[in-house]
Amino acid sequence: MATLPTVSALVLSMGNRPTELARALETLHAQTGVELQTVLIGNGWEPEGVPDWVETRHEPENLGCVGGRNAAATLATGEYLFFYDDDAFLPSTDVLERMVAALQEPGVGVVQPRGVDPDGRPSPRRWVPRLFTKNAQGGDAAVFWEALCMMRRSAFESVGGWPPDFFFGHEGADIAMRLLDRGWRIVYHPEIEVCHPATTAARHDHFYRLTARNRAWVARRNLPLPLAVGYLAVWSAATVVRVRRPHALRVWFGGLAEGLRGPVPGGRKPIRWSTAWRMTRLGRPPLW
Repeated sequence: MATLPTVSALVLSMGNRPTELARALETLHAQTGVELQTVLIGNGWEPEGVPDWVETRHEPENLGCVGGRNAAATLATGEYLFFYDDDAFLPSTDVLERMVAALQEPGVGVVQPRGVDPDGRPSPRRWVPRLFTKNAQGGDAAVFWEALCMMRRSAFESVGGWPPDFFFGHEGADIAMRLLDRGWRIVYHPEIEVCHPATTAARHDHFYRLTARNRAWVARRNLPLPLAVGYLAVWSAATVVRVRRPHALRVWFGGLAEGLRGPVPGGRKPIRWSTAWRMTRLGRPPLW
């Protein structure tokens, strides 16, 4: 009898979405074709009222998306790590099986499915790993959506996990650069669907500050100096054009200054120029 692939589903929750969490866990437990371990991190919340097949850990302090995912990964036993938002759900019972199958392609370290809003609202741009998101094609990509993805455990460990201290925002851009620099492939599979409400990241109070700070950290951690300068210049100009609100811009540029001061979390390890060229050929030059 063939051994089923082992998947660790890693879920974070602050306990503020009990209905959504229950649905997320229910559709997760219904998955077939894999041996499933489910780990739930209570981010500043003592997990309660969850099924007994869910392994839980209480983190007294909210570690954010990034710290929470890293904490969950320390408890994972599976060969594949499925990072799963607590307000998402899986619309069919073979989602994980199909993602594992996609990871069997040579060199693939990350598989991203297509996010679909259950109420039919348009998908946010950040869910699609292409510059041009309309009718985006599947295949190799230079970035991926962090909220719902599956990684080969060996790929995750080869880059030291999610970047430290980011808390929220752009951790996917950071880890994608490091994975690509180590030769891993990131593949978008739009035929594999997952459900997630189409919310805006700007709903969070800390959005503008952390967005700018973390962009500076992405550049300082990963990019050769000329690209780092260009990356931050492009995003600063884009933010001025898009945001326009004086208060939000003050917060954004304050976050940028914060990210440019002091030591770089995790240290500076610039990607190779060949990796920058690879990202460009994949349609996402490391300036955008």
